[in-house]
Amino acid sequence: MYSFEPSEEQAMLIDAAKRFATNDLRPKALDADEEKELPFNLIEKGWELGILQASIPEEYGGFGDYSAVTGVLAAEELAYGDLAGALAIMTPGSYVLPILLGGTEEQKKALLSPVIEAEWKPYVAAFIESKFDFYPGEMETNAKLSGDSYILNGEKSLVPFADKAEAFLVFANLDGKTSAFIVPPDTEGIEVGDREGWLGIQALPTYRLKLSDVKIPADARVGADNGFNPELIIASSNVAVAALGVGVARAAYEYALDYAKEREAFGGPIAQKQSIAFMLAEMAMEIEANRLLVWEAAWKLDEGKEDAPHAAFIALSGVSDMTMMVTDRAVQILGGYGYIREYPVELWMRNGRGIPTFPGLAFV
Repeated sequence: MYSFEPSEEQAMLIDAAKRFATNDLRPKALDADEEKELPFNLIEKGWELGILQASIPEEYGGFGDYSAVTGVLAAEELAYGDLAGALAIMTPGSYVLPILLGGTEEQKKALLSPVIEAEWKPYVAAFIESKFDFYPGEMETNAKLSGDSYILNGEKSLVPFADKAEAFLVFANLDGKTSAFIVPPDTEGIEVGDREGWLGIQALPTYRLKLSDVKIPADARVGADNGFNPELIIASSNVAVAALGVGVARAAYEYALDYAKEREAFGGPIAQKQSIAFMLAEMAMEIEANRLLVWEAAWKLDEGKEDAPHAAFIALSGVSDMTMMVTDRAVQILGGYGYIREYPVELWMRNGRGIPTFPGLAFV
């Protein structure tokens, strides 16, 4: 049985992440969304919290032990401040954690320290594909073994910072199984497209990435000849994005609750009106219920439970619906103000709509 009480180290990390989210991310979120750019010093300050580093063992450059539970606790707090900022700070983790979870000992020692021990740099994953029925277990981007090399072909979407990437971790279908490959950005055959435009996370620069006969050495495959268990890697991302969704929903709920307590109409605060009170109560219950699903899935990942991938998928499915419901109702509770840019609920609603699309952008 697991405990719902965070350890002393987890509590310190959560507190630091929450203070950063509240004092730094949240105040800059609207301007960053408007300007479509996050200040680098803001990303670097979030990186210096050491959230990813705390999940990397010392022999690979970190200062802790891998823990999906710690990762989801921190991810929720970062998204409570701003989803685009959280995803930017967590971008190197999308490169590092699949290698930590599925790489060989030689790959971990060679590839992790340069990321972990340096300032924030855009080491990124190319995971998502732009198709209606995209499923990570059946990618259209493909890899074929040719002699002592792999040849990659395909197209990826939602690749953050692709125009400045230090290295790509490209996920592709190899003989019917999802694998990942380390690809330097200057490799022949890689083409970075124009910056994408989205309903939400507009401060996070993402690009399409086209791979045309990209040739890489055989040892660039994560896990070498045997590869890795793709279900665990996919589960790591599902639970990460689910935690981010909880953070967005919590931010919208708390803002709407405070507004409803202060906004007076028809002789009293609107929070006392039955229709508003019932909406707020259901929002709170859904957030708490889905947070427990996320925590349980993360715990199962840490414990190596066989049903961890299933639990992570259930958590993401529940959080996706909950986040859309909560952020939409937050806009409703603010009435006309909810539709105005200067109030943050419309940003949370736009960001929240993307949660079902974002697995592959973050890992824990």
